[in-house]
Amino acid sequence: MKQDDLSSGRIIKAPENFLSRDGIKTVFAEGKKGRRDFIRSAFAAAAASVAAPVVMAQGNPVPTEGGDPNILNLPEHATGLGQGVSPEGSYGKPSKFETNVLRRQSPGLTQTTQASVSFAPLQSLFGIVTPSGLHFERHHQGWWDIDPSKHRFMINGMVKTPKVFTMDEIMRLPSVSRFHFIECGANTAAEWGNVAVPTAQYTHGMLSCSEFTGVPLITLLEMAGADLKNGKFVLAEGGDGSSMTRTIPMSLITSGEVIVAYGQNGEMLRPENGYPLRLVVPGVQGVSWVKYLRRVELGDKPYATKDEAVHYIDLQPDGMQRQYTNIQECKSVVTTPSGGQVLLDKGFYNITGLAWSGRGKVKKVDVSVDGGRNWRQARLETPILSKALTRFNIDWIWDGKPAIIQSRATDDTGYVQPTYKLLRAVRGTRSIYHNNAIQSWLVQENGEVKNVQLS
Repeated sequence: MKQDDLSSGRIIKAPENFLSRDGIKTVFAEGKKGRRDFIRSAFAAAAASVAAPVVMAQGNPVPTEGGDPNILNLPEHATGLGQGVSPEGSYGKPSKFETNVLRRQSPGLTQTTQASVSFAPLQSLFGIVTPSGLHFERHHQGWWDIDPSKHRFMINGMVKTPKVFTMDEIMRLPSVSRFHFIECGANTAAEWGNVAVPTAQYTHGMLSCSEFTGVPLITLLEMAGADLKNGKFVLAEGGDGSSMTRTIPMSLITSGEVIVAYGQNGEMLRPENGYPLRLVVPGVQGVSWVKYLRRVELGDKPYATKDEAVHYIDLQPDGMQRQYTNIQECKSVVTTPSGGQVLLDKGFYNITGLAWSGRGKVKKVDVSVDGGRNWRQARLETPILSKALTRFNIDWIWDGKPAIIQSRATDDTGYVQPTYKLLRAVRGTRSIYHNNAIQSWLVQENGEVKNVQLS
């Protein structure tokens, strides 16, 4: 396919295998066997439809005529001398054939003089970890590359001894490393207004998952002699031009989950992700993960800062505004097949996607291919971690007819991801933040996949 993709350049085929039409009946007949037998039979049926004569070589069929030239003819890389190690002082880069896998911008959210949002290409990622170079971005006053030798982190408020830490002092302390997702509260915001943005990158791409390394905030507060009996909230303040400030409940901090982080995916934070220091608040909307962290203040009540009083609040049907809805509720999305992709033929596909919950672990994910009439439980791939992305997969035989693919996640608190009908019954239609409704993808007869919304 060489058509232009709605997001940037190319319509990308679903990267899963498929069967020929001649193999469909055999696949259904074998459907009651185990997964390995099921898939083996499916591809045996597809191979049986190949007309070219074959011979056996070590038990495997090899075409004697009309074979694949990419197998029969040795490529350059099999006969020549490859490149040496990367030049000294260089930083590794992806393959030149993967240059289309990029973060992408949208003009649809609050802008400053620079673009303020880029979306992670969820439909092109595997597993649960987002590469640092593809991590989504949200900036309120642009990003900075701050000299770590000059950066300072302060603790004040209801503490016995206000403290100032250098980066060297923080990094010499005992550290922890944990995998967590971060999701902007405005992720999937366009869908509130029934705006069908084209791809999973735009519907759900303000979401990423990384291994974060740093010092638990409670450790640093205790070093300052924090009043843990009367101190109920912490104000976290960033060092960027917007002076981003957020209230964090001490109930999250005393558990040890909240981290003052300097590391991400085995290296230092990237500048666009808060280098040299950011707050990690697992399960809570991304705006509270304050970047360029310069100060925390312990207090006895919420601080109601500008970004808590006029932004990141939920408009209710009666006109009232709901504040401090920090938790990102249980949610999921099918990433393949998804909008902008094309199924090339009938047959076997692996439906895959991501699920997450700000309250704990994902317990199960159900998948429907008929718009929610019938559901099957998907396989959850390990690791299944608390407040981290979880990968799910399920086998599917596409019969070439229109299908509506959905996923519905349930977390270990028993919370079930809602339909739009259920969510709007409570939240109305004029909201922006915290949309965790079930996403629907329409597979058309020509194989093209589009974003649709069921009421």
